[in-house]
Amino acid sequence: MPGPGRIIVHTGDGKGKTTAALGTALRASGHGLKVAIVQFIKGDWNYGEARALAACPNVELTRIGSGFTWLADDPAEPRSLAREAWTVAKEAAMSDRYDLLILDELNCALSEGYVTSGEVLAFLADKPERLSVIITGRGAPEDLIEAADTVTEMRCVKHAFQHGAPARKGIEY
Repeated sequence: MPGPGRIIVHTGDGKGKTTAALGTALRASGHGLKVAIVQFIKGDWNYGEARALAACPNVELTRIGSGFTWLADDPAEPRSLAREAWTVAKEAAMSDRYDLLILDELNCALSEGYVTSGEVLAFLADKPERLSVIITGRGAPEDLIEAADTVTEMRCVKHAFQHGAPARKGIEY
């Protein structure tokens, strides 16, 4: 990946933040670039994306989380898992083995206070110059938005869930 990497943020209340990031992972993999994905909140649910990414030779997916943080029996558990994911993400970045690092749902970890904006901004300043980073999740903080090269806000106009439709395999998961 020639030149400096990009800092990209996908945020907002609409569907598609992770999907957009994973689309970029597929694009990068198709060009022979090495991709690391660290998922902060999503547990070990049977996501179609995880199954598909397993077939991509240049993509490494690490899922660390227990699912919806507000459903945790012990509030210390999601905090501990987010801190573990943050450590894994920093180690992946500083290894300089990857061209693209996706930090899926990092914005959620930020909004819950599991990781601080200061930590993320220092990380972005210290990462290898060539490394592109995509950060996803609702509620991106303003200082992260300012630090990013590209920010996309997904806005929910209408969603099947609002009308009682269940999640559909291959579409929502």
